[in-house]
Amino acid sequence: MSRILVVEDESAIAELISINLRHAGFEVTIANSADQAQLEVDRVLPELVVLDWMLPGQSGLALARQWRSQPRTKDIPIIMLTARAEEGDKVSGLDAGADDYLTKPFSTNELLARIRAVLRRKAPDALDSVVEVGRLTLDPGTRRVSSDGVEIKLGPTEFRLLHFFMTHPERVHSRSQLLDRVWGDHVFIEERTVDVHVKRLRESLEKVNCQRMIETVRGAGYRLTQQLNALTA
Repeated sequence: MSRILVVEDESAIAELISINLRHAGFEVTIANSADQAQLEVDRVLPELVVLDWMLPGQSGLALARQWRSQPRTKDIPIIMLTARAEEGDKVSGLDAGADDYLTKPFSTNELLARIRAVLRRKAPDALDSVVEVGRLTLDPGTRRVSSDGVEIKLGPTEFRLLHFFMTHPERVHSRSQLLDRVWGDHVFIEERTVDVHVKRLRESLEKVNCQRMIETVRGAGYRLTQQLNALTA
């Protein structure tokens, strides 16, 4: 679960962002000043920071420059959030080290899309490594899936879905979380779409008797399991 630090002194905006991010499956910490943000970063390094420009005391712009100048924090992804919409302000924000820039008022769906895009750009190469869970093997580099040497044909969406399940085994994922993590920027797709692709994925896995690895958790979502009772049933 990606940890996101929201640095915003307007409590209503901070809470709105926090609710939407948590609904999308992120872990969220809120800081209402640059000093508090620095304390949170010193405590635990976040995967991404949503940083307001105008803060009490030190500005978000100065804080971004400070983080970029220090070895421990120089690579933290930063999305600048501000009411300053002039081109010169945007250039200043990006020059200070922001990875992206969003002006108020903003759409929470657009913010989510930008967060996912920045996290994907910063994602480690490990996402391309071969994954094995139970009898299934998935190779992102060649886009091949197999079970005990038997290749399984999957469509592109089913492949991404299985890749996400296999890199997060035994964890329950809601439909909205799967939409965010698998479909990415397509934020207006209906949750019912997830059910359709899970059904297709199971049908493909049925050919190698692995369909029971994808479990439905009533009222919660789906998970991939490698428990023996699922593999041998």
